[in-house]
Amino acid sequence: MKLVAGNSNRALSEAIAAYLNIPLTKSLVRRFADMEVFVEIQENVRGEDVFVIQSTSYPANDHLMELLIIIDALKRASARRITAVIPYFGYARQDRKPGPRSPISAKLVANLITTAGADRVLTLDLHAGQIQGFFDIPTDNLFGAPVLTRDIEDHYKGENLMIVSPDVGGVVRARAIAKRINADLAIVDKRRERAGESEVMNIIGDVKGRSCILVDDIVDSAGTLCNAAEALLKQGATAVSAYVTHGVLSGGAVARVSASQLKELVITDSIQPTEAVRVAHNIRAVTIAPLIGEAMRRTAEERSVSSLFD
Repeated sequence: MKLVAGNSNRALSEAIAAYLNIPLTKSLVRRFADMEVFVEIQENVRGEDVFVIQSTSYPANDHLMELLIIIDALKRASARRITAVIPYFGYARQDRKPGPRSPISAKLVANLITTAGADRVLTLDLHAGQIQGFFDIPTDNLFGAPVLTRDIEDHYKGENLMIVSPDVGGVVRARAIAKRINADLAIVDKRRERAGESEVMNIIGDVKGRSCILVDDIVDSAGTLCNAAEALLKQGATAVSAYVTHGVLSGGAVARVSASQLKELVITDSIQPTEAVRVAHNIRAVTIAPLIGEAMRRTAEERSVSSLFD
C-alpha cells in the first residue's frame, strides 16, 4: 500500500499517513514557468496498491489537473491499482442541467478521472449521491456523519437540540444526524433566485426554546447559513450553530460568518483551512483523517467499508 499526496491538502495527507503508520511516497509535483503541472514519482510503485490523496478545492482546476497527471504517472509506472482519494469532490454542484445548453460538469470530471487511469474512487459526502453513478469504476462515498455526530455529542450534551436542514434537498443528510443523536428535525424553506444568493421563506417545525444545529454538506458563500440562523433566532431558537462537511468559504464568507449570529460553524479538514478560517473566533475544524484512513485500509485489505457507518 502506497500513499501519494498532491498539493491541495498536504496537512490532511500527512494526518492520514500518520493514522495508517505509512510514510507518504516520495513524489515531486511542481509547476513549469508557464504553470504547466509536472509530476515525478520518486519511488518504485510497480505492482503496488496506490492511493492518491487530493481534494479538488480552490484553485479547483489546478488541483484537478494535478490529480489527473499523478494518476497518469502512476499508471505508466505500472502501479497495480490506483485509488483516487478525493475528500472534497469539486464540480459536484454541477450534477444536472439547470437550464438549456448547460454542462453536467460532474460527469465530465468523472470521465476525466476514469480515463486518466484510476481504478477506484474514494470520496466524502458527495453533494448529490447520484454522482457515484457518473463513474464507471467502483466509487465509495463516505459519510461525515459519524465525525460530526461525535463532536455534537461532545460539545452539546444535555442541551435541548433540534437538527435543522437549511433546505429541502438536505433533509436526508440532516435526518441521519438527528436519528443518531435522537433529536427532532426542522427544515428551512428557502428560495434561491441566483447562484450564491438565497432568501429564507419559512421554518418548518417548532424551534422555540431549542438549541438549533444546521447541518449541510457544503458552505461556500455562507449566505444560506447566516440567513437561516437569523430566521431561526427570530422564531425563538435559543442559539444556532452549524455543522458542515466541506468548508469552501470563498470570497467574503469568513467575514460573513464572523459577523453573523451563528454561535459557531464547525467544518472538517476535507479542504485545507485558510489562515482566515484558522483565526476566525466562531469557526472550528475537526479532522476526518481517521475516517478516510480507515476506509483506505479496508479498501486495501478488501474488507467492508460500509460497515464503518453501521
